[in-house]
Amino acid sequence: MPRRERVMRMSVELPLWRALAGYRVLTMLYAIGLCATAYSHFVRPWIAVAYYAVLFVWTLATLPRVRNAASCTRRFLAADLTVALTGILLTPLADNHERIAGGGPTLPSIWTAGSVLAFALKGGWRWAAAASTAVAAVNLVERGRPARDTVHNVILVWVASIAIGYVVEVARASERTLARALEIEAATRERERLARDIHDSVLQVLAMVQRRGAVIGGEAAELGRLAGEQEVALRTLVSGGLLPVSRVSEDAAAGAVVRAVEEPDDDGPMDLRALLAPYAGARVSLAEPGGPVELPRPAARELAAAVGAALDNVRRHAGERARAWILVEDEPDEVVVTVRDDGPGIPEGRLAQAEGEGRLGVAQSIRGRLRDLGGSAELVSVPGQGTEVELKVPKNVKAGRR
Repeated sequence: MPRRERVMRMSVELPLWRALAGYRVLTMLYAIGLCATAYSHFVRPWIAVAYYAVLFVWTLATLPRVRNAASCTRRFLAADLTVALTGILLTPLADNHERIAGGGPTLPSIWTAGSVLAFALKGGWRWAAAASTAVAAVNLVERGRPARDTVHNVILVWVASIAIGYVVEVARASERTLARALEIEAATRERERLARDIHDSVLQVLAMVQRRGAVIGGEAAELGRLAGEQEVALRTLVSGGLLPVSRVSEDAAAGAVVRAVEEPDDDGPMDLRALLAPYAGARVSLAEPGGPVELPRPAARELAAAVGAALDNVRRHAGERARAWILVEDEPDEVVVTVRDDGPGIPEGRLAQAEGEGRLGVAQSIRGRLRDLGGSAELVSVPGQGTEVELKVPKNVKAGRR
């Protein structure tokens, strides 16, 4: 059975949730231990005992809630923070005033930080800031005045929770970006595998049908012609052309915003092969170098437009069934593109006559374009032997030259 690659969901924050669950249990036991050691100092110990009973049950019962971000709902976070704030406000009722004024711990003690950290893991630094601010306000109410130790503890919880919340946001963005990269890599590998299979089977069958149809003739010739057209179309589809394909995404939470934008004309060189590839078809053969043929974007587009004009002339004057060949040569100082056809050719003097009659297809669409780029266009035609157009563009043409 063939194996397929599948991108599995990762979670860089899962260890943080596990650590939070352990922290809540340990700090709950720590708070109960503090109460046991200072039980004789409480003026109303039954309030402390009742609160710690609730805290014990709540902490153990809500462990499944702190397994991941999905199970940690907003309603749970609000209730959890309420338990912590209630314990802080009950401290003056249960403990004596001297212990509180001397910097004694609140009933929930450091368990409160676990509630704030849950906000940070769930919603990032903004949620953490809101929760820690609420804890700070209640602590000041409990103490009655902004004592030094209270302010120190409040600032510590505030900074730590906001920092952890920010780290979680960055980790999530990195995780999503990595997951998308792995998906693209897996899709690219699958596409390459399909391309190999199609190349080894379907394309070869279409090419054989085209050749056999041309030999047999008749209706088989028409079938062969259609097979040839489908072969070219399928080959272009399999190769994906020469233009890179990107995913468009406006979701900033996915790690990156990817947009399709119009590239400015002077934004770097362009591969001429990408502009000439759409011209290839059943009756137009394209021969090109294996590596990129780079020109400034305006020059590449003008040269490709001149090739298109030459092919239009082939279809207009040589007929729809005429064949054409495009040859791209990447020379050290210039790029040469030759367009040749097997049509009847152009009678001598016909171009001059057409220009005199106001039909400027060759003069403007071909020669005019290349002249503006510092290039040239030479046309050679022999009656009965077709036409050849040689287009030359220097590589050092300035991007702004028109």
